[in-house]
Amino acid sequence: MGMAVVKTRAGTGIDAPLVRVEVHLANGLPAFQLVGMAETSVKEARDRVRSALINSGFEFPARRITVNLSPASIPKQGGRYDLAIAVGILMAHGQLNDSTCDGMEFTGELSLTGELMAVSGIIPAVIACRSAGRTMFHPAANKDEAALVDGAKRFAADSLISVFLHLAGLEPLAADENHPVKPVHGSAQPVWEGIHGQHQAKRALMIAAAGAHNLIFTGPPGTGKSLLASRLLRLLPPLSADEALDVAALYSVKHTVTRDIIAGCRPFRSPHHTSSAVALTGGGASPAPGEVSLAHHGVLFLDELPEFGRRALDVLREPLETGEVHISRASGQATFPARFQLIAAMNPSPTGDADDGRTPPDQILRYLSRISGPLLDRIDIQVEVPRLPDYQLTLTPENHEPDDIRQPQQKVQQAQAVQYERQGGLNAMLPVSRLADVCALSEEDSRFIQMAAEKLSLSMRAFHRALKVARTIADLEGQDTVQRNHLSEALGYRALDNLLRQLSGI
Repeated sequence: MGMAVVKTRAGTGIDAPLVRVEVHLANGLPAFQLVGMAETSVKEARDRVRSALINSGFEFPARRITVNLSPASIPKQGGRYDLAIAVGILMAHGQLNDSTCDGMEFTGELSLTGELMAVSGIIPAVIACRSAGRTMFHPAANKDEAALVDGAKRFAADSLISVFLHLAGLEPLAADENHPVKPVHGSAQPVWEGIHGQHQAKRALMIAAAGAHNLIFTGPPGTGKSLLASRLLRLLPPLSADEALDVAALYSVKHTVTRDIIAGCRPFRSPHHTSSAVALTGGGASPAPGEVSLAHHGVLFLDELPEFGRRALDVLREPLETGEVHISRASGQATFPARFQLIAAMNPSPTGDADDGRTPPDQILRYLSRISGPLLDRIDIQVEVPRLPDYQLTLTPENHEPDDIRQPQQKVQQAQAVQYERQGGLNAMLPVSRLADVCALSEEDSRFIQMAAEKLSLSMRAFHRALKVARTIADLEGQDTVQRNHLSEALGYRALDNLLRQLSGI
């Protein structure tokens, strides 16, 4: 009887728990059994592995083969276990030495010809393998993704036979070099290029970028709301190496790694308004990341916000508050990070403009009420983007912009540097317990904002967020303390609240 144990990694969310592939060859009628909470796609490995071994020139043992994927408590999907099963059979049959695979892990799906095909979630698997101090064998098709993990020992192979020849010491594979993500500097293009006027909206976009605040633009069609939102990425600083690896790991789980992700660019996700709640938060039979997680460390842009389903919008509330998404399904649970910046755009009326005389106020109010109060509370800045009073073909050059929105990238990065030095994070993530210290107000200014918040009927959450916005405005202006003018400007960014009060007759 032959016995072999080979190590591999499962895919559970962005985690990659260790799985032991235990192969046992026993006397009896030829059979191939696979156990250990394996789903259909995993059980099909019996046919793939048998054909791959035979077509690669190996003798397939005519024995009773039992393969156990341990621990059985971890759900297992996909063909990522094929390579480990095939290597385990070769070891158990005596075609490889028992100690050959010590300190190694194997991940890869086999074709019927023995070629190795790409698998999803390779980056979490390589990270976990590196942490365990082992060497990873993976498909050559995952080479670019796996190279992002600095310090990992790994070999990229294109077939089962090349892995065997390496393990047997006949034709060693060349160890792959790692290419960790290096920060990508922001675009050299002018931020406001092609945007005429809209100085208040540009100022609000700078404030949102500087403090990682959520922002909504409201205004008639064609006023530049979507164009303004697309410029947020030009204002944000580059990702750090750790942040870039976090983003790449999420896209690796989704099996959608692109050149931009490999280059460490911040993600910008813009789902259509017909997207479901599951598409936004993630899920499915095997939990996979949704749009909010794919926008991690980047921007989630929701255009035509009221056209999204009410349920789809309300599922954003928890990730906006916690920065995580917890998904539970019958097949298992997964937690995905979702620390994104929400930018939204909407028309103030179902006909486009609240002042066009085509829609009665009660119908406009019903349209705006599609956005729930708790979600609106989590949007720090609400800005009206009005129709321009004149029509011009020549656009105003950026160097003719008002002083407060000139050199926006430099001002945003300086303000963020101040926040990291003062509190170790951006203002939007500032805990409420530290607000009193970071946003210290004089007694007179404290009475002012309390009276204003009462008059505007702000919730406690909206009140705290207004204070954080005021702190960011002060940081942009290089002020150590929050002043009355900063509070006034922050409270002025409540355009949608004002419109709702007018329509309600409050």
